[in-house]
Amino acid sequence: MSSRNNQTIIFSTEEGMVALDSPVKLKILEFIGSQSRSFDEIVSDCLKAKSTISVHLKDLIEQNLIQEQRDSDDKRKKTFSLNTQFIAYSQAPIQKNYDLVLNKLITSVDNELDFFKTMCHTVRYGLEAYGVNPRPVMKMIGNDIGKKLSELFVSDSLDDLLPEMADFWKSHNLGIVEVSGHDPLTISVYECYDCSDMPDVGRTLCALDEGLLEGIFDVGLNLTTRVEEVECFGTGYDHCKFIIEIID
Repeated sequence: MSSRNNQTIIFSTEEGMVALDSPVKLKILEFIGSQSRSFDEIVSDCLKAKSTISVHLKDLIEQNLIQEQRDSDDKRKKTFSLNTQFIAYSQAPIQKNYDLVLNKLITSVDNELDFFKTMCHTVRYGLEAYGVNPRPVMKMIGNDIGKKLSELFVSDSLDDLLPEMADFWKSHNLGIVEVSGHDPLTISVYECYDCSDMPDVGRTLCALDEGLLEGIFDVGLNLTTRVEEVECFGTGYDHCKFIIEIID
């Protein structure tokens, strides 16, 4: 999400979509990001008067874009967290990624599997090229897929499920899965089916897989997890790396 001037960003909420073009409000939402932020932190980052920030926070809460809660360390203070996802923006993004995928259609046409994969990539990155952010929806769909796929796994412990998942990924040509850390739990995927042929585009690309992993852990082990991709072919690596935070 970017808070560049003269930009309108559309957000999805439980009540519907909200369009914002206020630079201050967009900067607040960008700063909060995936964390909970205190009032003083928001004031410091935005370099605005406390009274101005208070008005904008009140508006964002009323629009259901953020939510406030008591600070767990100091009940006298409040923190603010996002309650939304951005889904579209008015300023056309760079077309380079989309053009690369379009050009691959011709070279992949003789291979049925590669052509189908490239068609899927074309739709995905085409949405982004026309101003739609597919990441939230991709992650939700991945979560649905993961919950359904969890029915195929028999393991009832994390230690057993991880190698079972690795075998599934390998046998279905989804990639080579390795556990690369335990605190926090970290999974690296080599030869990723989705993005291993993508160039360095400056951002991670595997929102579908984030949701997929969350769904498998959620149903398969009755765990609540938060999965974040931190390294990707899309950021210049030869693998995809996911950090799995276990909430429960």
